[in-house]
Amino acid sequence: MADEAFVPASGEWYYPTDEIVKSAHVSDYDAVYQETMADTEAYWAKRAESLEWYQKWDKVLDSSNAPFYKWFVGGKTNITLNALDRHAKTWRKNKVAIIFEGEKGDKQSLSYWRLWQEVNKFANVLRSMGVKKGDRVTIYMGRIPELVIAMLATAKIGAVHSVVYGGFSENALADRIEDAQSRVLITCDGAWLRGSIVELKKIADAAVHRSPVVEHVIVVKRTGQDVKMESGRDFWYDDLMALPIASTICETEVMDAEDPLFILYTSGTTGKPKGILHTHGGYQVYTSTTLDAVFDMKDEDRFWCAADPGWITGHSYIVYAPLILGATEIIYEGAPNFPFPNRWWKIVEEYGVTILYTAPTAIRGLMRFGDAWPKRHNLSSLRLLGSVGEPINPEAWKWYYNNQLIPKRGSGITTISVVVAARLWIHGGRPKGAVS
Repeated sequence: MADEAFVPASGEWYYPTDEIVKSAHVSDYDAVYQETMADTEAYWAKRAESLEWYQKWDKVLDSSNAPFYKWFVGGKTNITLNALDRHAKTWRKNKVAIIFEGEKGDKQSLSYWRLWQEVNKFANVLRSMGVKKGDRVTIYMGRIPELVIAMLATAKIGAVHSVVYGGFSENALADRIEDAQSRVLITCDGAWLRGSIVELKKIADAAVHRSPVVEHVIVVKRTGQDVKMESGRDFWYDDLMALPIASTICETEVMDAEDPLFILYTSGTTGKPKGILHTHGGYQVYTSTTLDAVFDMKDEDRFWCAADPGWITGHSYIVYAPLILGATEIIYEGAPNFPFPNRWWKIVEEYGVTILYTAPTAIRGLMRFGDAWPKRHNLSSLRLLGSVGEPINPEAWKWYYNNQLIPKRGSGITTISVVVAARLWIHGGRPKGAVS
C-alpha cells in the first residue's frame, strides 16, 4: 500500500463485508492509489470530466507559482451549474435534495427543482441590491435551508460568500465583515438551540454598527421574536422573495475556474482570523470526488453530515458536494440531545439515514447517556458511519460502530475516519483551489 503499513495500536481489525467491497466505488484502494501517483493530472482531469463546464480547461495544473497552484486553467464553470442547474434538466429535478428538521420539530423538504427555483429567486434579489461578480456577502445564520439557499444564490451570481458560524460573537462577526468588506449581510431574527433563542439579529446589529461597510441586512424570520429593523437598511427575506424581481429564472454567471467562490476564516484562537479563499473549479472537483469515493455515495442514499455550514466540513459536505452528486441530505437545526439524548437516533430512524458523518466530540457526548437511548430505535438503515475533525479514540469508535448502532451483528455496516480515508486523494496533490 502507500508509503507504509498502518498497524492499529490494539491489533484489532474491522473489515467491511465482501458485499460492501464489491459494490463500493473504490473497491481496490491500492489500484486507485497507484493511478493517482502514476499520473496525478490525468486522474484529476478524469474526475473533472464527470462534471459540466461551459468551457474545458487548457491546462489541468499550473504549478509555476507553487505553493499557489492553479487548477483547470482556462476552464469556465460555476459550482451551481453542477450543484443545481444540471439537475433541473434531468429526472433528479423531482428527487428530494434537502430534508430539514427544526429543533422544535417543524419539517420541510425541498426537491432539486424547488431548491433551484428558490436559489434563482434569491439570486435575483441579491442582484437587485447591486451585488455583482466579485462582491462579498457575509452570511450569519442558524442551520436552516435558507442558509444553503443564500450560499448557492451568492455563488450563482459570481459573488463571494463568507459564512460566519452562528455561535460566534459580535466582535468575531464584525472583524470578518470588515476584512471581507461585505456590502450585504444575511442573517436571521434568531436560531433555536436547546429550547432557547440565539438572538442573531441583535448580535448582527452590534456587528454592523462596528463595521459600517454593510449597506443592506436581509433577515430570515425564524424564531419570531420582535427585532429592531432599521428602515432603508434591513429587509425581511420573505418580503423580498415575494417581489416581482424574485423571478424563478436567473442566468448563472460564467466563472473562470480560478475565480473565488468563498472565503472561510480560521477560528482566530491563535491570533487574528485568516481568510482562506476557495475557487470554483478545483473545489467542486475535489469535494465531489471525496464524497463520492470516501463515502461511497449512491443515488438511493440519505446522507447526514451533522456539522455546521459555518465550518469547512459543512461547506463541503452539507452544501456543495452532496448537491453536486445529486444526493438527498438531512439538515437538523438544533442540539443532538434536545429535548432528549435520542434526538439524533430518532432522526436516523424517521428518515432512513444511510450515511451518518459527525465528530468524535459529538460521539463521546452521546456516549455519556448510555446504551439505552440508541437501542430504543431501529437504526438498521445505516450502512456507513464517518467521523472527522480530530482523531477518534478506540472507545468512541467501538461504541459508534459496534455497541450501539448495529441492531444485530453482521449487518454489514462500515465505519471510517475521514482523516485516514481521504489520505488516498491527499497524496499527489488535490485541486482544492485554496490559498491563504
